[in-house]
Amino acid sequence: MAKTIKLGQLIRKTHIKFCDLKVDKNLEVLGVSNIEGITRTTHKKSADLSNYLVIKPNSFAYNPYRINVGSIGLTPSAVTGIVSPAYIVFQVDEEKLIPEVLLDFLKSDEGLRQINRLARGTVRKALRYDDLCEIDFPNLSFAEQEQLVRRKAKLDTNREILLSEISHQETLLTKLKQAILQEAIRGKLTVDWRKENSDVEPASQLLERIQQEKQRLIAEKKIRKEKPLPPITPEEIPFEIPDSWEWCRLGEIAIHSLGKMLDKGKNKGKLLPYIRNLNVQWFDIQLHDLKQMRFEDHELEKYAVECGDIVICEGGYPGRAAIWQRNESIMFQKALHRVRFILGAFDSRLFVYFLKLADEAGFLASYFTGAGIKHFTGKALHRFLIPLPPLAEQDAIVERVESLMNSCRQLETEVKHSRTNAEDLLQVVLKEAFTSKTV
Repeated sequence: MAKTIKLGQLIRKTHIKFCDLKVDKNLEVLGVSNIEGITRTTHKKSADLSNYLVIKPNSFAYNPYRINVGSIGLTPSAVTGIVSPAYIVFQVDEEKLIPEVLLDFLKSDEGLRQINRLARGTVRKALRYDDLCEIDFPNLSFAEQEQLVRRKAKLDTNREILLSEISHQETLLTKLKQAILQEAIRGKLTVDWRKENSDVEPASQLLERIQQEKQRLIAEKKIRKEKPLPPITPEEIPFEIPDSWEWCRLGEIAIHSLGKMLDKGKNKGKLLPYIRNLNVQWFDIQLHDLKQMRFEDHELEKYAVECGDIVICEGGYPGRAAIWQRNESIMFQKALHRVRFILGAFDSRLFVYFLKLADEAGFLASYFTGAGIKHFTGKALHRFLIPLPPLAEQDAIVERVESLMNSCRQLETEVKHSRTNAEDLLQVVLKEAFTSKTV
């Protein structure tokens, strides 16, 4: 018996137009996804469905231009519908071939390899029905096909159990990271450290030194004098902190500003790359998609982000933040806040950790404005409430958090590897079943 057989000997094309059915019946419009197979389409439907193709139960449909990425589906045994006339619809000879076995083959590595080999076109390749018929299909007996179906069903069950456990592990890791941040920002990670270092400068004295520094900067006209911030009320305080810590508002200990407004009609100067809120992700500033804006010489210092500066999204994803860690500066747009702590009063890494925790806990959202699109305005950022540890203790907190987060990242890598292996199990079985017959 030959190892392979041309697929054309096992399938037949169907091309029944909806208008040819001659029945007064509304059929559901279906589409094809490379992930879900046959689906209820979310794309805009044509006003005239008469030329749409009827697809019956246990029939295949595929987009000739997307089958190379696995965009093919099989209708369930109780489903009849219509699909775009751009699709190709066919059925199998069910006395020789189990439809599910063919679907698995066409979506397997070997099936996709042959599809890409046979697809034609210079700009955009397509697999026409005649090309599909030229695929070398493994010449499996019906008994072998049934055995493969049973084996795959058992594998699917085991794989779902495994993936469920992996998802549970991922959830636990997320909760663990949140718990680490909660313990850190409440001073619980450094209880022993405080006992061993009871003589450090408390946060209250740090605040006094910051106020003195602010007065100096105001006198030198480097910053403007501001209106007094509202006092902190007991109702605002979300949790207890150690005695050597202090609750304060961001505006008390930091200088912050928005970037430059993008206005191509008014902006002058030389074109320079800048970051916007899309570039700022949690703990990371992505530079692969930088835009350019014109900046005049007198604006360079005002709108530059320097090493160690924190940038926070004002809109888009308000509150999302990262630290600029490069030696060279970069410009920033109005959709971002730049934050610099006076006298280095708050460790930048610890502050971004706190923002992340405040975001996940919903505490940060209470500072947002806007009914639809949310914004974290400069005024809201100015009165944002933060727990201030002594400077020396901040270093200890960050060191402890980084150590624990590194352990979490190692666990995440292991879990991700387990997920990849679980998802690859099906391909291993299909390769074993199909490749031995086609090589």
